[in-house]
Amino acid sequence: MKIFYLRITLIVLSICYFTFSVSAQNKFTVSGYIKDKKNGESLFGVNVYAKENMKGASTNEFGFYSLTLSEGNYTIIASFLGYQNSEQQVVLNKDLRINLELGNSEIVTQIVEITGERRDKNVESTKMGTVDLPIEQVKSIPALLGEVDIFRTLQLLPGVMSAGEGNSGFYVRGGGPDQNLVLLDQAVVYNPGHLFGFFSVFNSDAIKNVNLIKGGMPANYGGRLSSVVDVSMKEGNMKKYNVEGGIGLISSRLTVQGPIKKDKSSFIVSGRRTYIDIITRPILNNVNDGEFAGNGYYFYDINAKLNYVFSDKDRLYVSGYFGRDVFSFKDQAFNIRIPWGNSTATMRWNHLFSDKLFMNVIAVYNDYNFGVESKFQDVRFNLYSGIRDVGGKVDFDYFPNANHTIKFGVEHTWHTFSPYSASGSSGGDEIVNTDNITKKYGHETGVYAQDDFSVTDWLKVNVGLRGSMFNNVGPQTKYVLDDNDRIIDTLNYGRSELIKTYFGIEPRLSARFSINPSTSIKTGFSYNNQYIHLVSSSTTTLPTDLWMPSTPMVKPQRGWQASTGFFKNFKDNMFETSIEVYYKQMNNQIEFGQSFTPDLGTDIEDAFVFGNAQSYGAEFFVKKAYGKFNGWIGYTLSRTDRIFDDLNDGRRFPAKYDRRHDAKLVLIYEISKRWNVSATFVYGTGIATTVPIGRYFIEGNIVNQYGDRNGYRLAPYHRADLAATYIMKRKKYYSDITMSIYNLYNRRNPYFIYFSPEGNIASGNLDLKAKQVSLFPILPSITWNFKF
Repeated sequence: MKIFYLRITLIVLSICYFTFSVSAQNKFTVSGYIKDKKNGESLFGVNVYAKENMKGASTNEFGFYSLTLSEGNYTIIASFLGYQNSEQQVVLNKDLRINLELGNSEIVTQIVEITGERRDKNVESTKMGTVDLPIEQVKSIPALLGEVDIFRTLQLLPGVMSAGEGNSGFYVRGGGPDQNLVLLDQAVVYNPGHLFGFFSVFNSDAIKNVNLIKGGMPANYGGRLSSVVDVSMKEGNMKKYNVEGGIGLISSRLTVQGPIKKDKSSFIVSGRRTYIDIITRPILNNVNDGEFAGNGYYFYDINAKLNYVFSDKDRLYVSGYFGRDVFSFKDQAFNIRIPWGNSTATMRWNHLFSDKLFMNVIAVYNDYNFGVESKFQDVRFNLYSGIRDVGGKVDFDYFPNANHTIKFGVEHTWHTFSPYSASGSSGGDEIVNTDNITKKYGHETGVYAQDDFSVTDWLKVNVGLRGSMFNNVGPQTKYVLDDNDRIIDTLNYGRSELIKTYFGIEPRLSARFSINPSTSIKTGFSYNNQYIHLVSSSTTTLPTDLWMPSTPMVKPQRGWQASTGFFKNFKDNMFETSIEVYYKQMNNQIEFGQSFTPDLGTDIEDAFVFGNAQSYGAEFFVKKAYGKFNGWIGYTLSRTDRIFDDLNDGRRFPAKYDRRHDAKLVLIYEISKRWNVSATFVYGTGIATTVPIGRYFIEGNIVNQYGDRNGYRLAPYHRADLAATYIMKRKKYYSDITMSIYNLYNRRNPYFIYFSPEGNIASGNLDLKAKQVSLFPILPSITWNFKF
């Protein structure tokens, strides 16, 4: 293995040496930024190429491109789906800076749209398992209770499995929810769900683009085994002020954006709040003389962003997110309040050193916490769990020529973990406080380099290498237990004292073999280390799940994935098809053992057990990319197994998120300029769970005998949704009415099952009947959206 890593390192260094030593004689560079003409937003992924030789490049996430060509006369074309092409005639005898603005394709002008020469990224690029979702496409898909949800749209893609009925959590290619790196403007979002996971925290009005990477993870991403969901916020309209929002059945939202100084700086502020608590409050206040007054639930979130253009070489972005869920219950003797939520803040500075070298410096803060505040008479008890990060990152994009794009950088994060922290008092006197036992700290560092380059016209390669390190440090108090769980020793670590260090070398490689302009074969390999863990005792992603760092007892998760795919487009790229197969191995997986709740005063990691997992499968995808009628069909055939020495007698068992069959259908049709309709259908193999296979009566009590772990399948999940939008356009404002029906044919999908006793022991006719709980019947909703 060491020899393999050494070879990969030598390959990367050789490529970098070759790249930097290429002669630039008689070559010049065209570079600049590309924006949306309507609002001044930068455009990511625009294809910029020379018509004469078809050599080109794509804009990065900040809209910057760089294209180096031999001296000569060229027609430079900028092409982006949904926008009109832009053509520029240039005489390239010196370096040129050309900033462009692309207009929407609906605008009628004299410019000829050259769609036949549009670069075919899904076939031409080296990326595998990567999906870009424009937010407008997300908004066109039927929503639950009128709430447009990014994560629910991701669940409609092959290889992405739903966490359960109505849940926004998801699993990618057999990986757990903690193995998905979810980023909002480069800040990690640890719990991306509202309403116990039924809705995601991402307000669609504030989101610009969503990028999903489920295979062949590039070297600039790290710290997770399965996938990346990179969400970018809008930058704010630099041309004019804009107000938009929506009023729905359970929530409303409002977004305001506009220029601070036209074409120089802008802002956006977006807010959303549910009003379930407001609607139910008068009812609860009058039930049983106000017995239920004060009970309720609501969530809210706020997104904000500022950006300032100092010059073509320097730009500054500052963005933030704050969201909270609050659940409360109280009666005459007992009060409980459960708040949880995320906070993020990101500052980014872009600097252009030259036409070929682009730098992005990032400072990030993020915080996730979950709390329980309870009171019974004069006894108070609080429980807290959370994770807080402070970090920074420096990324460089280098564009030596039209065949090479190099990225390299370094990042560091300081983690503070509170897996669980309990405090209690009685009559004002403290009776328990576990802060010094449970808090854990760690430094996580990563450095990477990658090169995306064309070897020949038919072979393109992306090779990368990432190095990572995690330091578990103090302060910490650790109790040493004997075989009977009795404390026999105490270890005390001082502030910043090193407890344990882990290293990781992560090679990444993907290649594209072009058969013809519309057909290619891709293959990829990635090795990943994950130093933080989400430990869950449930089948869905709940705020009560615990985040843990790697420690001397808890080893880092390590995994590798290999995948191969066939990609073919038809009818001038109108139809995109692909078949991908993959195999994934995941080591040092973590679960709760027999004890789900450790005793106060002991370390929670003493309740964990460890094992390995594997996942493999095939994904089939057909998409109609544009036109009045579009959509996609996806199907996944897969298997995910786990093996733990301390679970299921050491025998292999299916993971709780194993789905043998998973099928999705999405249809979108523009009937006219006024009417749009859409429909979705999903089908999935039933959730794996553990149920009793026998029962005994011991001293009048029922004792269950359980079968194999996850050895029983709930009924298959399937559902159809339908939506229709009526557009009401006016000269000064836009509005529409969106009507949707969730669970069109009222399918009673299983959420979980429980066993209810019938009869009694004394008469000898006691029986336990399995009963199914379902969440959502047919649910119609209506939302009014507006923009002016």
